[in-house]
Amino acid sequence: MFIEQLPYFIRGVYFGATWRKSRHEKVIYLTFDDGPIPEVTPWVLDILDQYKIQATFFCVGENVERYPELYKEIIRRGHRTGNHTYNHMRGFFTDSQTYLENAEKASRCIDSLLFRPPHGEMRFSQLKALRKKYEVVQWDVITRDYNQKLAKERVLNIVKKYARNGSIIVFHDSLKAEKNMRYAMPKAIEFLLQKGYQFRSL
Repeated sequence: MFIEQLPYFIRGVYFGATWRKSRHEKVIYLTFDDGPIPEVTPWVLDILDQYKIQATFFCVGENVERYPELYKEIIRRGHRTGNHTYNHMRGFFTDSQTYLENAEKASRCIDSLLFRPPHGEMRFSQLKALRKKYEVVQWDVITRDYNQKLAKERVLNIVKKYARNGSIIVFHDSLKAEKNMRYAMPKAIEFLLQKGYQFRSL
């Protein structure tokens, strides 16, 4: 549980970040990190279309520059996008000036006021600076689909166990997560729909 749904005392460290939306609405917010890439993102978009769901894609700037038409397609299909830095940069291991410059570089190709730090980690100085411009979005449930040692059924069960009103759920449209995500994401959507949840973008 410690990884899949971080306890409140850790969430409180990132003061002002969004971890979960309203607890009073039966709504889920699907998010996808690390894309867009042609091997995975189009399939994700097709599945979301199939279920008439809008989601939010936190994009890596270098991928957006590499596949600009795919980025435009995300927006064309009615989804929101967010900044995930230009090079998927880890805040804990990067000085703040370099990190902020990297986020700004990504903003030149990602037109969004949403920001999610890669790996969910950032220094206080980075958070303070980014909050002046962005809504910094973390998550309520991380599926761990990126963990190739994790059984795909376990990824699905994480959603089943931890999703709740207002949950911001993280999947990844990346090669690393592809196998687990392709199995778990559609089944998670069906499960949540059966439980009466609606879906919205952030």
